[in-house]
Amino acid sequence: MDDDFFSSRPEDPLVQLARQDLDPLSQDELEARIAALEAEIERVRSHQEAAFRHRSAADALFKR
Repeated sequence: MDDDFFSSRPEDPLVQLARQDLDPLSQDELEARIAALEAEIERVRSHQEAAFRHRSAADALFKR
């Protein structure tokens, strides 16, 4: 039996993404993938910056 079949936690999507075979993709598909990944990087950076600002505001509020 496959142990992952009963796993309560799905595999990390980044791991799945890194394992994907890129050979069958066309140049256009590769460009679209790069654009999508760059957009995701920007989304994560934006979230990270917002979380940093939120944490800094909370630290300033509760600073002794």
